Amino acid sequence: ESNDSVEPLAVAKILKALVDKEQPQLVILGKQAIDDDSNQTGQMLAALANLPQATFASKVTIADGKATVAREVDGGAETLSLTLPAVVTTDLRLNEPRYVTLPNIMKAKKKPLETV
Repeated sequence: ESNDSVEPLAVAKILKALVDKEQPQLVILGKQAIDDDSNQTGQMLAALANLPQATFASKVTIADGKATVAREVDGGAETLSLTLPAVVTTDLRLNEPRYVTLPNIMKAKKKPLETV
């Protein structure tokens, strides 16, 4: 915990170190940070890691070493094709969170937690 804010470039550099180590085929980030609403980290990560990027993805399909990304732009829609590995920032439409029912919440409370 810290009262200091973390700048998007610092976060992107930390993520780049992880990307260099793990070598993922697809890095998915949210559209923007909740604390400063900056919308920069994903783009900075792509630049630092020299990876292709797509922003504001509303749909992502992976096939044959490529990611096809649909995104909404002013006045319409756009489809991009990226060679993997790549960085994608997401729009809220990419995933619809599942609805958890009260009985399932109660069941989850009874399950043991494993500490790793």
